[in-house]
Amino acid sequence: MANAADKWEDNSAGKWYVDKQCILCSVCATVAPDNFRESAAGDHDIVYKQPSSDAEIAQCEDAKAQCPVEAIGNDAA
Repeated sequence: MANAADKWEDNSAGKWYVDKQCILCSVCATVAPDNFRESAAGDHDIVYKQPSSDAEIAQCEDAKAQCPVEAIGNDAA
């Protein structure tokens, strides 16, 4: 389970985040490309835009479910 206290600082501010368990598999960026991408550092994925529609929220939920190391968090959940 993702830990908000351990989230990457370069996530977009908001409820959704990627924490430091991330292994840069990029499943999240594939499943929800409008919200996740590789960080500028190139060593982890980040939430670069918080979801703003029901479709984006659904994609983020799917990305969270598919994350192999449970590095995606949602403070609202």
